[in-house]
This record gives sequence, structure tokens and C-alpha cells, in this order.
Amino acid sequence: MRPGTAPPSGIAGTPSASALPSDDRVRPRLDTLVRLSAPSAAVPLHRAMARAIQSGQYLSRFKGRGMEFAESRPYIAGDDVRSLDWRVTARTGRVHTKLFREERERPVLLAVDGRAGMFFGTRHEFKFVTAARLAALIAWSAHHHGDRVGGLVFSEHARAEVKPEQHRRSVLNLLQHLADAVPGLGPAGAEPAGLEEAIGGMERHARTGSLMFLFSDFRGFDDGIATRLSRLRRHGEAVLIAVYDPLERSVPSSGRYRFSDGFNERSVNFSPDAAREHRRRFEDRLQRLQSFARGNRMRVIVCATDEDPLRTLQRGMAADHRHL
Repeated sequence: MRPGTAPPSGIAGTPSASALPSDDRVRPRLDTLVRLSAPSAAVPLHRAMARAIQSGQYLSRFKGRGMEFAESRPYIAGDDVRSLDWRVTARTGRVHTKLFREERERPVLLAVDGRAGMFFGTRHEFKFVTAARLAALIAWSAHHHGDRVGGLVFSEHARAEVKPEQHRRSVLNLLQHLADAVPGLGPAGAEPAGLEEAIGGMERHARTGSLMFLFSDFRGFDDGIATRLSRLRRHGEAVLIAVYDPLERSVPSSGRYRFSDGFNERSVNFSPDAAREHRRRFEDRLQRLQSFARGNRMRVIVCATDEDPLRTLQRGMAADHRHL
């Protein structure tokens, strides 16, 4: 496969991992993703979250749900009554209050869509490669800030999960799964997972105060997926990162186009009406996603495959949530 080509749905003879080109515009190479550790320092991951505390839009890394229980002590006048420890109070007969400490190792979870539609590209690189670069930047930024990084890479045929840990190896394991992803087969894993199932996988690893990212083109976004995302949002902050190829947003008015996976070819003839309908479906899907996110206090970041992932994250994470 190569940029400028696309794997048509259901095409026979899907190439194996060893048959795929080593071009990192087609497959994200591990060494390329590892080198993103340095530029990840420019991703305003925690500055954006800290600034949002004032408007009450986001969960803080150091406030509220970002706190974990430390111990109980006798109640002192002025203590927050919401923190009373009723179990200790009942056992001792003396009013006690709970003390909390700041939780500085919150889970940061990343789910990357490796379904067949993500292995498509007409300019610069495949959508999956862009998603992998975005995910690597977020993962390294979170790791450098002391967070526990984990997540999953999923496709129609397989799902590979990484348990959130603070160790560097957790980030490297996640990046390895990204580098191993194969169109039509997906990453090495035990269970298949569509978009809805992948969100469920994130929910199993999430706990109160988690920061969660979903990287996808959001094809098939429907009420079932929206419901799962709403449930996921209860665990913490959710950021939706939508990746697309420029051709999806701006199909030429008409013409005949050849698509290839490097082994097979297929031609598609776009009439003016078909091109308009294609653009309309894309814009409708994006608008539904953004409308859903606003209603559920989620952030949406949109990135084309010919855009710089680092600059896109800098703009998206720094933007005021209320104006997205």
C-alpha cells in the first residue's frame, strides 16, 4: 500500500505484515514513534487541563476526583461534612473525617482505531499513521508528566490491550502494537473489537479521574456508540480525535479514480451528484460528532492526514472547550 491509494472494502488478497512496504507513511514504524518523545514536551496536555479548572469544564489532575483516600482522623470544626467517614464514626462513636492526598499518577488511556478504513490515504500518509503519531505524542507527554499510560489498538478482527502503568515500557508496548497493526488483520490480540467494543475496553481500564483519548475516523458513529461514550465520560475526561483524508472532505466534482492496495486495483467513477453526496455524508458525520461532544462536555480535535499532528494537538488542547 502507498499514499495515493486505498484498500477497497472487501478486497481479496489482503497483504501480510511482511508484504507491506516499510514506508512509514503506510505503516507507523516503531523508531519513528519513539522519536516523538522529545517533541511531545510541546503538547500542552496538563496546562490545558489545569486552566480548565477555573471554568469547571474538566477534572483536575490535583483536585476533586483526582484525589485518593489517605486516612481518617477525628473531626475538626470547619472540616467538609461531605468527607465524614461514617464507618469509622459508627465504630468508634466519635465523628471522623476522611483525608485525601493528591493523586499524581492518573491513568491516561488511548484507543486507536485500526479498522480497514483507517488504512487509506491520498495525500502524505494513511489515516492510521496520522492517528498513531497523534497517539504517540499524547502517550509520551503523559508519561513525562508521571501519569500511567495504557490503552488499546483495535480492528474488526483483533484487539491488543496495554494495562495502564507508569513505566516507560507501557508506552513502548502500546507503540509496538501500533507498529504491528496490519490492514485487514489488525494488531496481535485475542478478541475482535469494533468502535463500540473498543470503548467498552477503555471503560474496563478506566477509573475515576482518568483522561481518555479515542483516535478514529468515527465511521459508523451511531446512538450505540454515543451511549458508550457517555458512560465512558463518567470516569473522567474524554477527548475525541477525528482523523480524515482530504479527499473525504473535498471529493472533486467528477472523475474516474483508481484505488489500489499494491496487489489489486479497483476504479470508482464519481459523478457530480455522487461527489456532493459523499461530501454531505462526511460533513454530517463530523457535525453529529461535534454536537454530541458539546452536549457531553467532551473535546473534539480534528486532524487531516496532510496536517502536522503536533501543531494540531497544540491548537486543539489549548483551545477553549466552550468554543470548540
